[in-house]
Amino acid sequence: VQLQASGGGLVQAEGSLRLGCAASGRTFSPYRTGWFRQAPGKEREFVAAITWSGGRTYYADSVKGRFTISINNARNTVYLQMNSLKPEDTANYYCAAQGSLNWFSVTALSGYDYWGQGTLVTVSS
Repeated sequence: VQLQASGGGLVQAEGSLRLGCAASGRTFSPYRTGWFRQAPGKEREFVAAITWSGGRTYYADSVKGRFTISINNARNTVYLQMNSLKPEDTANYYCAAQGSLNWFSVTALSGYDYWGQGTLVTVSS
């Protein structure tokens, strides 16, 4: 399974971007997919996640109300719509997939089995 993230770029504060994460490879039916981000000099942190059925979503407090995660099962693609962007949202954004239900918290990096490469989001003030 390979995850390909796209959609990053440079945007002004209060602007919007939509990130996409396309999965390819063998039949892809994870339990949950998510987005994480890592700013320079900081640890990678949880941003949002969604169950593959689309029935449940999770958000970090810092993005709640501004970011929306969604899924297109037919295209094996997960999206992250980011609105009202702030300079502190600047980071490399990574998509990840959890193959099956496990004991890890939805926010834990260890709970995800597959990772895509990062896509850089830069928000200017």
